[in-house]
Amino acid sequence: MPHDLVIRAGTVADGTGEPTFTADVAIDDGIVVEVGRVGRGAREIDADGALVTPGFVDIHTHYDGQATWDSRFQPSSAHGVTTVVMGNCGVGFAPCHPADHGALIELMEGVEDIPGTVLSEGLPWTWETFDEYLDALEQMPHDLDFATQACHVPIRLWVMGQRGADRERATAAEIEAMGELAAAAIEAGALGFSTSRTKNHKTSTGEFTASLDAAREELVGIAEAVGATGKGMLQVVADMDDFDDELTTFHEMMLASGRPLVLSVGQFAPGDGHLHRLEAISEANEQGMQMVGVVASRAIGVTIAIDGSANPWAASPTFGAVAEEDDFAALRNADVKRRILEETEKAGGIRFPLDRVFPLAEIPDYEPSADQSVAARAAREQRTAADVLYDVLLDGPAYYPVINYWDGNLDEVEKMLTHPYAVPGLGDGGAHVSIISDASFPTTLLAHWGRDRLRGDRLDVAWLVSRQTRATAETVGLLDRGLLVPGHRGDLNVIDFDNLAVHRPRIVADLPAGGKRVMQSADGYVHTFVRGVEVYAGGEATEELPGRLVRGAQPAPE
Repeated sequence: MPHDLVIRAGTVADGTGEPTFTADVAIDDGIVVEVGRVGRGAREIDADGALVTPGFVDIHTHYDGQATWDSRFQPSSAHGVTTVVMGNCGVGFAPCHPADHGALIELMEGVEDIPGTVLSEGLPWTWETFDEYLDALEQMPHDLDFATQACHVPIRLWVMGQRGADRERATAAEIEAMGELAAAAIEAGALGFSTSRTKNHKTSTGEFTASLDAAREELVGIAEAVGATGKGMLQVVADMDDFDDELTTFHEMMLASGRPLVLSVGQFAPGDGHLHRLEAISEANEQGMQMVGVVASRAIGVTIAIDGSANPWAASPTFGAVAEEDDFAALRNADVKRRILEETEKAGGIRFPLDRVFPLAEIPDYEPSADQSVAARAAREQRTAADVLYDVLLDGPAYYPVINYWDGNLDEVEKMLTHPYAVPGLGDGGAHVSIISDASFPTTLLAHWGRDRLRGDRLDVAWLVSRQTRATAETVGLLDRGLLVPGHRGDLNVIDFDNLAVHRPRIVADLPAGGKRVMQSADGYVHTFVRGVEVYAGGEATEELPGRLVRGAQPAPE
């Protein structure tokens, strides 16, 4: 009998990190059954000259709402991703009393920049408990596999009501109740428990997220309850202003639970705070705890566009009138330009530092040098920076790299990516929908670091693949995928590596209630398969939707 699918004669990066090799890959019933020289297939794909990889596993996304109304995990699925993990940063939509719908919408609108109108129209709210939420997620077919986590804030609101939202201290009984809910969510299929301890996370009304300063007793109590299930992980994003105190809390969470802890790591401000976090992660592992840092593959930056929410002309009445008429062609009129620039200056000027804002070509350079900035071009042309930015935005979006780009290059990102206890992530697919387009991180990881980098070292492609597949999958307990090894999931990419590239972001209005979001396509993904079923071909979606909700950690094949 022929195999269901044979990928023939590709250059295989199998996810182990070992050097690439030429081989066939055979898949039957959604499982890799043979790698090497294999027999014929009912369908065969000639992959000679192409890179064949496991499907990418993206462990830091926020598709919690989108997954309830959309069958496609765009933009992640355009970038070789075959499994996403949502429910990060302690924010989500379950459990939820009906009276708290508005509060959780305000939370997600503020923390993850998903418009409240989009969530209000899109969320069906056919659940109250976490278990019911998982059941609701399973009602719609999807293109990719997906998993979620138990989120601290909705659990806190469920137990404490307004006191929880007001960040009051939980009683012992309330901590016990929160722990029971988190443990029940793990048993129902959550991959872990997530929480946020950063002041950057606020509701749309300006209030800090309810979990910001939860007491150590609360976090440790919940972690202990999670640990009693014998499964699950702990996911944290934190400012760590009092570094030693926060680290002690994380240690106690890991020790009380016996579970791994995943911490977001980035160069959030000038200096070496990110390296301090990585050092602490190494020390925790040396002491027998399991701690992993999740890092970005480039700077985390803002997309500046005239039709997006990060718009430098928003304070101009003239621009407002143009936007209301949806007549952006009028912006090319010299008199309109003059009025917009004058009105913007009177309103306080442009809030972006234009010496750190860069035009985006059709194939963007995500490691631009200072002489490519809007301000540098303005100096060369003896014009104002605002005048140059205006012309730049007429032709396409601009890029303002913030996190990880304080030194004007990606050298610090390289230190984070190559740390032994770090995995790539933080693309935030499904969140920051109108200003950030970082779900394309997996493509940048391979194309920039494995082939294109000019301003520093490049990294081995087979190793890069292993970090985005096996390492990320193992971090969250999905041991059945991330490798092209017999017995593992038939999730894979066939990639034209020489032409792998990210295109510049674009604004589309395809969310519920006409909401806008940033989308970003890629070249080079010739075929993407989920469980042996092709979901994307040549960058375009097929009609197949084989993805499913992954309930809980998955054991390695025997």
